[in-house]
Amino acid sequence: MVLAKSELFDKQEQQCAYLFKALAHPARIQILKYLAEIKTCISGDISKELPLGRTTVNQHLKELKNAGLIQGHVTGTKTNYCLNPGKVKELKSLSENFFENIDIDENMVC
Repeated sequence: MVLAKSELFDKQEQQCAYLFKALAHPARIQILKYLAEIKTCISGDISKELPLGRTTVNQHLKELKNAGLIQGHVTGTKTNYCLNPGKVKELKSLSENFFENIDIDENMVC
């Protein structure tokens, strides 16, 4: 019997990898930092606040939204974006757990 790749890893490892993948671009990290900094939902064009074009920002917003890290609510012709507190809290917990379980020996030689 051949196992699917997803069956080789537990749910926590899969979720951690999924959320880390969503962070795997500096623009997405910058978007999350910006939304966290303003501490509110923003409507309109976030690309005015970032050194990226509107289309590029929209692609990154879509990835962050698909991962659940941000929420986007359409109001008329505009979308209001803000952090999804529950998912960000989950990301923080998964990250802390991940890094706590990596023991680094400063004297290790390769």
